[in-house]
Amino acid sequence: MRPRSLAAALLALGSLPALAAAPLTLQEAARLAEHHAPQVEAGNALEDAARADLDRAGRWPDPRLMFGVQNLTVQGAGAFNTSADPMTMRTLGFSQEIPSPTALEAERASARAAERVAAAGTEQARLAARRSAATAWVALWAAEEAQRQLRDLMQQNELASRAAQARLAGGRGSAADVMAVRAARAELANRLDGSVADVDAARAALARWIGGDTALTPLAGPPDFARLPVSDARLLETPDQQADLLAWGPREDLAAAALARARAGKHPDWSVDMSYGVRAPGLPAMAMLLVSVRLPLFGRHREDQDIIARHADLTALRAEREDARRAEVETVSRALSVWQGLSRQVRRDRDSLLPLSGDRSAAALAAYRGGASLEPWLDARRDEILTRLGYVDTLASWGRAWVDLAYLLPENAR
Repeated sequence: MRPRSLAAALLALGSLPALAAAPLTLQEAARLAEHHAPQVEAGNALEDAARADLDRAGRWPDPRLMFGVQNLTVQGAGAFNTSADPMTMRTLGFSQEIPSPTALEAERASARAAERVAAAGTEQARLAARRSAATAWVALWAAEEAQRQLRDLMQQNELASRAAQARLAGGRGSAADVMAVRAARAELANRLDGSVADVDAARAALARWIGGDTALTPLAGPPDFARLPVSDARLLETPDQQADLLAWGPREDLAAAALARARAGKHPDWSVDMSYGVRAPGLPAMAMLLVSVRLPLFGRHREDQDIIARHADLTALRAEREDARRAEVETVSRALSVWQGLSRQVRRDRDSLLPLSGDRSAAALAAYRGGASLEPWLDARRDEILTRLGYVDTLASWGRAWVDLAYLLPENAR
């Protein structure tokens, strides 16, 4: 190997850990889930089955081979003797059923609709896997954010502890203040321990979708939850293309194909039977040709009733689809309102409540160090903890609302 090639290879090997440790984005987690989800694998298998069914649909049934003995004597001196009676024949023939072209075309239409139903199911499974992985990513990111928010408060606790010890040593404080600060520090430590457990649980949930090793990768920053990858108008205009309604169109096609098959029952099927018979030596051979056709003599009570039933099925399915479409538009409208409200709340918390709660705690601590009571700082610190955790809860809800809207449409429909 040339020195330059060897150096390039060593450089590439040295960069592998860095590549492996690349931060995990929400979009990458969603992409990985699509390839790890058993539901998607099952959907692919169902699509393969539907394609195989489509390949065999609309074909004539296999012919039947017939062979045997006809007019064989079974009584008397010549019983079971093929030469005892001149009518006895050894026959060979075949039979072929010929379905009507209308029935064959209806069968093909049904198979095509079934293939589209399977494809829609696979796409639904793919979107569900992406959405679940993205939601798990948001939960892990929020759990880590809660941990960061709590850790940011530890330094002020240490300052309060030193201030209480100094005031006690200088004769201006009390042991009660020291113990109160220790209790506040212990409470914060308990919350931190709880946040560690929350992070581990969230990581385990993410590992279900992308694998345990990948779930250990540090997370990248979140996407811009204030902007959707598809416009609000697009989401409201395309209910039929969204995850929950993807299968309704193919299901309607399947019901229409069932109606076509019922109507094809009014067109009779045919069959052809041919045979060749060999009799005793010296006697001429014989042939048979039979053409038969099904006679729908009782169509009023059979075929017509089947047509009425399948037409009712199609009408009911169309009404249910319309109801599902309206419900989807309502759901999306509500989800957009929730997401927009959370966006405003996050901005207000980030720009106003968090700074105010932090300033209140800092001012209360400064006053305590200057000789004021400890109680205002304890109250301010307790409120700040709740404000920070409430802010993280809002962030998590905001991220989940964004995910629910961002993964409604397949990528090719955005």
